[in-house]
Amino acid sequence: MNELKLTLETTDPLQFWGANNEHYELIKRAFPKLKIVARGNEVKVLGDEAEQNIFSQKFAGLVQHLDQYGTLTSGDIETLLSLKPDSSGPVQTPVDKAASNGGEVIVFGTNGLMIKARTANQRKMVDSLIKNDVLFAIGPAGTGKTYTAVALAVRALKNKEIKRIILTRPAVEAGENLGFLPGDLKEKVDPYLRPLYDALDDMIPPDKLKLYLENRTIEIAPLAFMRGRTLDNCFVILDEAQNSTDLQLKMFLTRMGPTAKFIVTGDVTQIDLPKKQMSGLHNALRILDDIPGIEIIYLNGDDVLRHKLVRRILKAYGDIQ
Repeated sequence: MNELKLTLETTDPLQFWGANNEHYELIKRAFPKLKIVARGNEVKVLGDEAEQNIFSQKFAGLVQHLDQYGTLTSGDIETLLSLKPDSSGPVQTPVDKAASNGGEVIVFGTNGLMIKARTANQRKMVDSLIKNDVLFAIGPAGTGKTYTAVALAVRALKNKEIKRIILTRPAVEAGENLGFLPGDLKEKVDPYLRPLYDALDDMIPPDKLKLYLENRTIEIAPLAFMRGRTLDNCFVILDEAQNSTDLQLKMFLTRMGPTAKFIVTGDVTQIDLPKKQMSGLHNALRILDDIPGIEIIYLNGDDVLRHKLVRRILKAYGDIQ
């Protein structure tokens, strides 16, 4: 009987084997012909050499998934163990499989959730960031422009392409004045930034997200907080840009450091600025259209992925054709 020894060198054994050894039991059941003994970060596998080779590849795939995405669920394990091993290397990851099937997985979220570009224009957003440093994603509610932008930022952080994510919005909603709202500044501003928190909740485990927010790896702040700063080695998203003035949008875009990526999202049909104030987004789209390194993508009714009635409502209001 052959013996194979493997080691979890940089991976937390508790995370890998799961609470109450749940993951360990799943892996053992997947290889009934092998005797698998795990003690801490050491694994001993007894059995046929061919079976051991398959186990080694699948084991490497599980380790790779946990190291890359920071999470490993029972669903991830079942998916990875069901994938066909490649004789030339480690088992395909779900991302590899999705890519080979024409999918557009941007990042793995919490509980193994696959965050994908699900429409043609969302895929354009993904492709645009390869060759452009500034992207404007313009479209009506429900087109996934903010969600896709946050997914791209989280992917860049996980891949260590950037050190920080900064998410910002103008604190303007339906004419309300922050001064009349209860609480301190954070309590006043957080409701306006809630959609950004919701997207992050889908993509980063709660404990890690809390740590990122505490150590400012991820910063969520109102647009006014950007003034005077230079934002470098980071991924910056300005959401609801239609509620920024011309000067505010100019101020934001000129914060850009040499190695930053900026995404500006907005819906020109839902402007909440006071009637006498003009949205800066219209002017920005007009004057920045032909600058190399800046791309403008317009999302439309085909990109609406909420309830089927949302598309009909938008059409009734004249926001889409």
